[in-house]
Amino acid sequence: MYILSVKGKEDGAYAVEDDSGRKVLFLFEEEDDAVRYSMMMAMSQEEYPPIDVTEVPDDVAINACEAYDYPYVVISSNDLLIPKDYDKI
Repeated sequence: MYILSVKGKEDGAYAVEDDSGRKVLFLFEEEDDAVRYSMMMAMSQEEYPPIDVTEVPDDVAINACEAYDYPYVVISSNDLLIPKDYDKI
């Protein structure tokens, strides 16, 4: 799996705020999808920090989220994910 992390802070993951204000971690199955999403973040009108894509073992990512009761979503290659405000470019 691949996660987004803030450049210079690779020891943590970047989580996205959902509509209810809750932070959710995206776990991408494919590196290309994570890279594409981070590129769209960079082009968005929203102020996002510089992002890196980091590979993590599937079980480590999911187990950590479940152990800390942290919301996450697995993004498959069949999912289309667009950053907030990207459509306003």
